[in-house]
Amino acid sequence: MNLLLILIPLALGLGLLGLGAFLWSLKSGQYEDLDGAAERILEDEEDD
Repeated sequence: MNLLLILIPLALGLGLLGLGAFLWSLKSGQYEDLDGAAERILEDEEDD
């Protein structure tokens, strides 16, 4: 029973930390250009 008093808040804290990281990544624009990276890898590089 004493272990649950530690594990439940720890699990909630880690969940909130993960949610915060996900929301930060949304706010900073990490998912804006998903098709651009896929198309850039298929393009040939032109060497000068």
